[in-house]
Amino acid sequence: MSTLVDDPPRSARPVGFIGLGNMGAPIAEKLAAWPGGLVVTDIRPDATVDGATRVDSPAEVATTATIIGVTVLDDAQVNEVVAGQGGILETAQPGTVVVIHSTIGPRTAIDLAELCAEKNVAVLDAPVSGGAQAAKEGRLAVMVGGERDAYQRIKEPYALVSDMLMHAGPIGSGTEMKLARNLLHFVSFTATTEAARLAEAAGIDLVKLGKVVRHTDAITGGAGAIMLRDTTAPIDPDDFWYDVFTHVRGLGEKDLRLALDLGAQLDVDLPLTALALERFADGLGVGEDRS
Repeated sequence: MSTLVDDPPRSARPVGFIGLGNMGAPIAEKLAAWPGGLVVTDIRPDATVDGATRVDSPAEVATTATIIGVTVLDDAQVNEVVAGQGGILETAQPGTVVVIHSTIGPRTAIDLAELCAEKNVAVLDAPVSGGAQAAKEGRLAVMVGGERDAYQRIKEPYALVSDMLMHAGPIGSGTEMKLARNLLHFVSFTATTEAARLAEAAGIDLVKLGKVVRHTDAITGGAGAIMLRDTTAPIDPDDFWYDVFTHVRGLGEKDLRLALDLGAQLDVDLPLTALALERFADGLGVGEDRS
């Protein structure tokens, strides 16, 4: 476990940020309000943030900053920024916390954390969700994997960036949470394309349908509305959630069957819908009659 630097007070020390692209720039812009200041660098020599001090390398960032955010392209760039020539580890002070926002493989985060621990530097894998707009508004969800004390240390500056800073667990857990979250995101997008084909074949105005979807999802919570339990195990009939999810199952199976019938009438193939009907009950945990 790393020993964190506490002298001088944290608020008097600058934070650092590396990578000022589409996501990195708005995150850094929020961090520029940190009382101790912000030090930034980017591979592009003209990239900077108003109110920040621009330096030429990650190593220069680490000479003054002991909390350093990283938002670069991929695993290779993360490794280079942290441990390569001119990287953070060349100059990092003991107790520095490196906060990696890039979506990388969990193993990359684990390996980097082990390497950095040799120099008493902590690594947090902290991918974000919400997009550039949430970053501009300071409303990102940040999913953090790593040591609890390092997580606690970034909470104050990252309150400028996030209204949901979530400690997911040990190093790698932030990335694993992000992958699960994005699986839901993009599978839902794929289901959206299937629904749009069905609606289009039925002569429905897709823009109007989109307005209805966004309106009702804002009220119900969309796919996240059923994420109410702390396990995916089958639900016992005497469990509170059994009747709730059995009701959801009944509604869902009815509507999925009706959608498949409409697709058959309109000659629209709906493979995700068929798979959803097949797996819906088991996924909810009420697939068997357990009474």
